[in-house]
Amino acid sequence: MKKRNFLLTGAAVVGGSWLLQFWRSPSTNTAIALDTNSPDQFNQATKRYKIMKTEEEWKQILTPEQFKVLRKHGTERAFTSPLDKEYSKGNYNCAGCDLPLFTSDTKFNSRTGWPSFFAPIEGAIGTTVDNSLFMQRVEVHCSRCGGHLGHVFNDGPNPTGQRYCMNGVSLKFIPA
Repeated sequence: MKKRNFLLTGAAVVGGSWLLQFWRSPSTNTAIALDTNSPDQFNQATKRYKIMKTEEEWKQILTPEQFKVLRKHGTERAFTSPLDKEYSKGNYNCAGCDLPLFTSDTKFNSRTGWPSFFAPIEGAIGTTVDNSLFMQRVEVHCSRCGGHLGHVFNDGPNPTGQRYCMNGVSLKFIPA
């Protein structure tokens, strides 16, 4: 009987978590824009980018960790990136294609363990809806190569109120 109760409880938790993702959808007044240039904003695999490579070509130019994050939507461990504490003047470029994404003027210490910014360089990023982990988040990707950078949240500082929480391994810092 204990095994049956355990299985029923587990099924209820999984089912409730699945339903929660629909109940906790982003509000209609959210300031985060979805990538409307994509024919299917929920399936980024169908989008064509200026820089397109095969998996093997990406593996030749990226480290294994960069490949896992940029091409397979992975996440680096918090507090492991030296870019989290980098506050020199310069740009943060895509590690996959070298597109400038953020400037040091928009970087702030979010105390989350990942490099965070309150605004990207105009036109540098795209966004899609990410329904993984039993919740709905807004994923940020490079507008030129489609590489996964991180996620954006509505709990950042002024003037935007947004927190672009980026994987440091998906960025490279170019000093000014």
